[in-house]
Amino acid sequence: MGTILEITLVGRAGEISRQDLEPLFAEISRLEAVFTRYDEASDLAQLNAAAGSGPRPVAPELARILHDCAGFAERTRGAFDVTVGPLVALWREAAESGRLPTPAQRVAARQRVGSGRLRLGAEARVELPAGVSVDLDGVAKGWALDRIAERLRADGVESALLDFGGSSIVALGAPPDAPGWRTLLRNPETGLAVLLTLRDRALSVSGSFGEWSTIAGRRYGHVIDPRSGEPMTRAFQAVVLAPTAAEAEAWSKALLILGPNEGIALMSAHPAIEGLLTDESGQRFATPRFHEATRFEPM
Repeated sequence: MGTILEITLVGRAGEISRQDLEPLFAEISRLEAVFTRYDEASDLAQLNAAAGSGPRPVAPELARILHDCAGFAERTRGAFDVTVGPLVALWREAAESGRLPTPAQRVAARQRVGSGRLRLGAEARVELPAGVSVDLDGVAKGWALDRIAERLRADGVESALLDFGGSSIVALGAPPDAPGWRTLLRNPETGLAVLLTLRDRALSVSGSFGEWSTIAGRRYGHVIDPRSGEPMTRAFQAVVLAPTAAEAEAWSKALLILGPNEGIALMSAHPAIEGLLTDESGQRFATPRFHEATRFEPM
């Protein structure tokens, strides 16, 4: 999925071998083959290519993640939306050409976006209207980590850390010598770093300017607001804790878009979700319980 997956398991000497980890990495590779946009043979690519041709059967995993994402879109008031594909394509083309999209192009792309356009039927059948496409880049890593965490719990593993490139993390239990798994996070915009302690929680880190382009003399981030159709022009870093990694991924993207006022207020209404938003000046905005939940330690 374009990054490095690290799996740390805790057990007595001789209980765990690399052979025990191989099925977990294989499962991630299998899910990547279902969710990727970069392989025409993937289930997701075929679903996007078939938009407008009626309902079609998809892999059960694709049907399940789309169902989950429809729920995330509702809870984030549309700030997280996997049907953002037409807007991603529009602004990618703008970055390549160096020219801003015309107002008509923006309106046309925006009209093809919205979670309500996902038609999820029974027996893993999905329909996309013509022109609609799904982009799972903002949630697939977390969703895949949740499946690995489920397998480990089913196998009786009580202590593990699953780290997908430092941006999506699942902590099961704690290491034997600490109250939780300690994770160092850095903000590339400000250079600030913090230590967080995680236990039986998932974490996602997202930035609005992890990738960016200069178009017509202005800098645009890679995160696009699906409601307005516009990419972000202000640098933020969002850190979110949630019961599952998929939830954390969805909320971290939503927090970037919703911003410090609406975003923190909305997250505060969800007791299981905690978030921290940092702007380019280093100013921090957090839900009331974030620091307590993570044992926040600025460096």
